[in-house]
Amino acid sequence: MSIKRTLLTTAVGFGCAITSASVVSADEITIATVNNADMITMQELAPAWEEATGNTINWVVLEENVLRQRTTTDIATGGGSFDIMFIGAYETPIWGAKGWLTPLDDFADDADYNLDDIFQLVRNGLSADGSLYAVPLYSETSFTFYRTDLFEAAGVEVPTEQISYTEFAEMAAALHDPDNGIYGTCQRGKAGWGENMAFVGTLANAFGARWFDEDWQPQLDSPEWNAAVTYYVDLMTASGPPGASANGHNENRALFKDGKCATWVDATSAAGDVRNPATSTVADVTDFFKAPMQATNKGTGWFWSWALAIPASSQKTDAAKDFLKWATSQEYFEMVGETKGWVAVPSGTRQSIEEDARRVEAAPFAPAVVDAILSVDPADPTLLPVPYTGVQFVAIEEFQGIGNYVGQQVAAALAGQSTVEEALANSQTFAVREMTRAGYIE
Repeated sequence: MSIKRTLLTTAVGFGCAITSASVVSADEITIATVNNADMITMQELAPAWEEATGNTINWVVLEENVLRQRTTTDIATGGGSFDIMFIGAYETPIWGAKGWLTPLDDFADDADYNLDDIFQLVRNGLSADGSLYAVPLYSETSFTFYRTDLFEAAGVEVPTEQISYTEFAEMAAALHDPDNGIYGTCQRGKAGWGENMAFVGTLANAFGARWFDEDWQPQLDSPEWNAAVTYYVDLMTASGPPGASANGHNENRALFKDGKCATWVDATSAAGDVRNPATSTVADVTDFFKAPMQATNKGTGWFWSWALAIPASSQKTDAAKDFLKWATSQEYFEMVGETKGWVAVPSGTRQSIEEDARRVEAAPFAPAVVDAILSVDPADPTLLPVPYTGVQFVAIEEFQGIGNYVGQQVAAALAGQSTVEEALANSQTFAVREMTRAGYIE
């Protein structure tokens, strides 16, 4: 399909929805979004939707932690600042169950949209009480990015099976060459439940830790958490870049693409950007293997979807729904493929796109990414039993505050501002207080 044809198909592919929007009225919708590569691409392509509908978009582009803070405050207070929010698999079911989001069940009735083409695991993660509350741009788990050229030069053997974190630390040390601007590993250090704790949470799972026991008692001062966070601090001190406590996903992605990191355990959704010669200096020398394990392989790769949702407070629901259908449609993904390259297509969302020969040819790693995503079990994320679902997060409202606090404490330990023991003791005290206030424990 040519680019011209794709633009036309995208513009008119939803027939009545777009036609009625353009005939009846023109709206300006406000979209709050994160500043990542896939959403930057969406902003670049969105004029096709604006031209077809007559509607316009006011983009509010924010850093990830700020986005979460702004959208949470706005939706909890019914502020009505946004017509569409870019939110994830943590917020969607909680906010949907509270009635804060507009249900999208009618999307199932649109044959052109083909909701069933979206992987069921992903749809389930964006639903509550049987209703769909967001539609995904991309979904992800985590795995290890590595530099094939650096492994070969250092004589480090590439794993063919899932390795332990102990082995990973030895590997990172062998690859660490700061005199030449190469760091053995780059991991998230910026504080936030969705930043450093995305990695640290799965690391803790690997060491056999859990956030809460079966009675909702916090477990942050356990030996397993201590072992995991001590490992993390030691790993980053020995083999990480300076100032690691300031680096989140975007900062580490930039470091890796600039050739500064030998390894990086992070989101599979970044693979297309890292393997894209137009955006990465290491596109031809990057490959992947599983995120490491330790005491267990449960919960060692996270599960996440970044998705678009409509706050119940929006007064422009029709235009917002029309945009959601356009921005997460098969035609949109094809448009990305034809304008940005099929390696850059948002991953882990639509089966038809992941099986498209153009996608597989440009991104031969794509089937492995899908398999990895679909193998994650958010209902069984830890070695010991837990009362919650979620891999790198706990699917309860209180987790956002707890996760952010623990992230701050872990970042302080990484920066040398406290010991691991102090960080975890503070985290345990805070978590007990919050869970008591919420009525989970007495």
